[in-house]
Amino acid sequence: MALPLSIKDQLTLPVLCSPMFIVSTPPLVLAQCMSGVIGSFPALNAREEGALDQWLTALECQLQACRLANPGKKVAPFAVNQIVHTSNARLDADFDVLEEHKVPLVITSLRAPTEYVPRIHAWGGHVFHDVTSIRHAEKALEAGVDGLILVCAGAGGHSGALSPMALTSEVRRIYDGLVVLAGSITRGEHVLAALAMGADMAYMGTRFIATEEANAAPGYKQMIVESSASDVLYTPYFSSTHGNYLKPSMRAAGLDPDNLVRAPGETAKMAFTSADGSRTVGAKTWKDIWSAGHGVGAIDEILPVAELVASLRAQFAAARARLCGSS
Repeated sequence: MALPLSIKDQLTLPVLCSPMFIVSTPPLVLAQCMSGVIGSFPALNAREEGALDQWLTALECQLQACRLANPGKKVAPFAVNQIVHTSNARLDADFDVLEEHKVPLVITSLRAPTEYVPRIHAWGGHVFHDVTSIRHAEKALEAGVDGLILVCAGAGGHSGALSPMALTSEVRRIYDGLVVLAGSITRGEHVLAALAMGADMAYMGTRFIATEEANAAPGYKQMIVESSASDVLYTPYFSSTHGNYLKPSMRAAGLDPDNLVRAPGETAKMAFTSADGSRTVGAKTWKDIWSAGHGVGAIDEILPVAELVASLRAQFAAARARLCGSS
């Protein structure tokens, strides 16, 4: 399927903001949606009992008020991420809350959401699934998802190792539906490049960490601004599956990013049941060991979300004009 017009018509830029552990909370999501890009958060970020219901109620009310007060304004819908993994003890309870609120977009990850797709469709929602390989894509399509998010090399957090061009080309050989592309996308021209490669939307996370509304420590935001691609390490050391993390945050935690060695018998854990993450030599993954994608080298300031999206739109338009002028 293509992006539904009911969603497309509410976007100022074809961007889905990725749900970032700890970082994505209602203030960031609200600012993203009000700027005309799809905001999202992981259900697990709402840690306390009843918080997920409260977050969704508040977001729905605030977005509806914005739409009523500004009839001509493009206000994007929001999405909620569900980690479909055995470590997520809250999965079914959180799905009950999403169903109660009829959440318009659900992003699933880490396992094909076969048993959840019919349920989401029954309440009128759409399902987008994170994939890092063609086999993951095939399994997601077998499950009946409405769109694929191709998490390619260079993306922040848990990411794949395939080039965006390679995975997009392979997926397009078997699937003509909605594709969202992730991997080092931090500027407007990168969004245009994603469309040129065959994607329908771009998936952006790291760039939104360095915003005023992000729930990230000031030091994290500043590290994003000061880092380059060479400061990012791709490793399974911290959470049992490969991801991209900032080397300076490892050093600050007393670790040597060039010599990450576990004691005999020690293994990393996929820990998503709390926003503290798994413990690593006194530091906690996600909370102290910070994630970022390769696109950090293109980030040089911390901005309000509205200003950032306006800048991305200007970059996108300028890049498109340059291409049209050179043809």
